[in-house]
Amino acid sequence: MSEENNWERGVLEKLAMAAIQEQRRARHWGIFFKLLTFGYLFLILTLIMGWADENADGALSSNKHTALIELQGVISSDSMANADNLIGSLQEAFKDQNTAAIIMRVNSPGGSPVQAGLVNDEIRRLRTLHPQIPLYVVVEDMCASGGYYIAAAADKIFVNKASIVGSIGVLMDGFGFTGTMEKLGVERRLMTAGENKGFMDPFSPRNPKHDAFTKAMLGEIHQQFIDVVKQGRGKRLKETPEMFSGLFWSGDKAIEMGLADGIGSVDSVARDIIKVENIVDFTTHEGFADRIAKKFGAGMASNFPGFGAQVGGVTLR
Repeated sequence: MSEENNWERGVLEKLAMAAIQEQRRARHWGIFFKLLTFGYLFLILTLIMGWADENADGALSSNKHTALIELQGVISSDSMANADNLIGSLQEAFKDQNTAAIIMRVNSPGGSPVQAGLVNDEIRRLRTLHPQIPLYVVVEDMCASGGYYIAAAADKIFVNKASIVGSIGVLMDGFGFTGTMEKLGVERRLMTAGENKGFMDPFSPRNPKHDAFTKAMLGEIHQQFIDVVKQGRGKRLKETPEMFSGLFWSGDKAIEMGLADGIGSVDSVARDIIKVENIVDFTTHEGFADRIAKKFGAGMASNFPGFGAQVGGVTLR
């Protein structure tokens, strides 16, 4: 009886193993055919996308466009409106064979004179290299100070009648806390190596020598700004004593003073001046990864203070 049971058990085990092996083979073949199917679909999709891109490139190659570059917000090295981004966008727009003209749409209160100066210099260089491609600035709400520093390099500047234009001046701001410290009985203990290392320290009394040095430096940068505006606008300027005083004006008044050339928007300039209504955006935009990296970098930087950075930045605004 036991031999018969052993025989039956052996047969059942063989049948079970055969079934398991068959299932494994079926599963392996199933995976193989699924991968083959996915690979085939991926190949077809790639070919279709390549064909679409070729058609798109072909369409672009036969049509001229107006290149658009956005200058939005404060001009600084740590904002999207920095020299690297703007110069990269300008270079791409100028070297594109289908660019009929470039419009820079400006809505900025100003910012760093260094960043604005770099962009102004590059615009003038690119205009010399590509004289057949005009560059126009279209002002929306505001084109002040550093924003106008950049705009002055354009062929023409168009504004809205209510735009704010001008503020051709330079400032350096900060705070002084010496009076508050005296009332609180706080003593400032500042030790430096170098006679002027504590320059403009907000917790120390004002130093007439430092004040004179600062005013001279600001005057030098202001004169650079004035020279750039005169070079860019030329005989169109109708100079007045207040033009370079830091005041600002409406779009209508800016046209009257020669700081702008006419009323216009991006669409109207593309349509009526350039006569190419197809607009292609060449602006460098910040990606999600860039925003995360910037926030992470700012958080890390806050944990590592600098060495004696007492002086506020010079600003065109």
